[in-house]
Amino acid sequence: MTTDPARRLLPLADQAAPERADAARNRELLLDAAAAMVAELGADKVTMDALAARAGVGKGTVFRRFGSRGGLMAALLDHTERAWQAAVISGPPPLGPGAPPLERLLALGESRLRTTLQHATLIRAAGAEGARASGAHSFAALHVRHLLAQLEVDGDLPLLAVALLAPLEVPVLEQQVRLDGLPVERVLAGWADLVRRVVGRPPVTPPGGAT
Repeated sequence: MTTDPARRLLPLADQAAPERADAARNRELLLDAAAAMVAELGADKVTMDALAARAGVGKGTVFRRFGSRGGLMAALLDHTERAWQAAVISGPPPLGPGAPPLERLLALGESRLRTTLQHATLIRAAGAEGARASGAHSFAALHVRHLLAQLEVDGDLPLLAVALLAPLEVPVLEQQVRLDGLPVERVLAGWADLVRRVVGRPPVTPPGGAT
């Protein structure tokens, strides 16, 4: 049995040298305060000034810690991405180990879709500094490639993995769900149908044979 290469990789944007215990603790306190503000107000309302006031620190402290508002948003994304990757690596099935590869692939797509929609504003706010723009995508792509290999899919697996992940990105999902008004369940069913066609499994026919 091959080992999933993603199990050895958490390639996120924030790969700085290990922090002192007190510095790491202060960073976590700031991130907790920022996460609470995002939950209460939305990412668009979180500013460096507002975070400093909420955390009871100087504005300069926040800028020294995160560099910019984009850096703060990227750090928040980094935190949520680590939790998601941990669930893929060692969480309960079907997202985590223990389920058949097709079930794991479908679970990954559903989890990624819902997580992306949940954090869409945060992802946009992070901009080019966002974790998903770099290492996070590499992790997901490696894992999808591993599952495709387990399913004995023919073809260029790196490109197929990218093609399967592309519909789960913010611009596509926001166009479909928030602009076109498609129900999330319909988008998810369409993605699952795409996966089944790629891996050579019969597609599931909707009730009544609708298309």
